[in-house]
Amino acid sequence: MKTTSLPDPLADEARRLYQRGEFAAAAEAYGRAAEAFAAAGDALMAAEMRNNQAVSLLRGRQPAAALAALEGTEQVFAQAGDLRRQGMALANLAGALEALKRKKEAVEYYQRAGEVLEKAGEGDLRVEVMQLLAIHYLRQGKFFDAVLALQSGLAGVKNPTPRQKLFKKLLFLRLWR
Repeated sequence: MKTTSLPDPLADEARRLYQRGEFAAAAEAYGRAAEAFAAAGDALMAAEMRNNQAVSLLRGRQPAAALAALEGTEQVFAQAGDLRRQGMALANLAGALEALKRKKEAVEYYQRAGEVLEKAGEGDLRVEVMQLLAIHYLRQGKFFDAVLALQSGLAGVKNPTPRQKLFKKLLFLRLWR
């Protein structure tokens, strides 16, 4: 008699593997959890597990597999009206594309992620995405674009930390000198 795996214990095991730095095993476990959630009819959790699988694959330096794992997840979140997870899926797509040296597409997805996270009211996540975009621009030698990305990200923070306040002031002074 074949037993069906329950999704939650699979997700917990994947999380433990990820936290231990066992990214290949975590990616495999997240994939199994995604399949179990899909079989249970929970498309949102299945998509979240695919996103977690993609992050594990990226950490394990497998960007092509990460991109494949992310296929369709952004649309699942968009259809459900889950802007936060949609934005995170877009950011993960951008990271996979950047790792695959598909720079122009990566920028588009980082920007889309920032827009969606702004709509979701997720200022802190948006700052992280815009910082990733700024790093992307810096690697290409596009310093002005990097500053604009950082400034844009920090502009949406409702309650900035002391560090973010200082950073905003430095960016403002640097931009207008």
